[in-house]
Amino acid sequence: MSVILWLIRHGETDWNREGRWQGRRDVPLNATGLAQAEAMAEKLADAGVTFHALYASPLRRALQTAQPSARRLGLEIRVDERLREIHQGAFEGLTHAEIAERYTAEIEAIRRMPATASAPGGETVTQVAARLRAAADDLARWHDGQTVLVFGHGLALATLYCQAHAIPLEQAHLHIPRNGEILVVEWGEENSLSMR
Repeated sequence: MSVILWLIRHGETDWNREGRWQGRRDVPLNATGLAQAEAMAEKLADAGVTFHALYASPLRRALQTAQPSARRLGLEIRVDERLREIHQGAFEGLTHAEIAERYTAEIEAIRRMPATASAPGGETVTQVAARLRAAADDLARWHDGQTVLVFGHGLALATLYCQAHAIPLEQAHLHIPRNGEILVVEWGEENSLSMR
């Protein structure tokens, strides 16, 4: 069983522009993000690919990005809680500079152990990767041989990309897609087993 996943990061939000860590916060798209969502719908419609299903994180910025594509392609948006962004705990809503000032020890721990350290009250990259892997395993079962759209978030999608390519999760931050960017992966049983 295998599925082709088109992993699409949501469009821009004001918090993206301000460098604020969003995590689980339900921040909407800004005007640029809404335009990126419309452009994505056009790009997917012109891709020459048959998309069989569309899944999205329940967070508003992912749903807003998915909506024009769902309309254009005639697909229902299926919400999967496992596609949420990493929970950044106490870091959420703060800028990079504010976090560096207030949480020096925690940031240093994350730099040293990027896959297993977390923000206070947050998730680790390893935990995020496990739930994304479980979601991808289900998509491979439900959509064997098909191509599926997944609208989600930068770090969460990066963990899936890394697992699909056997890249260590310590490097997930290097593979975060830009707002409105697409990563395409093939996901099958061998991907899941290789990362366990």
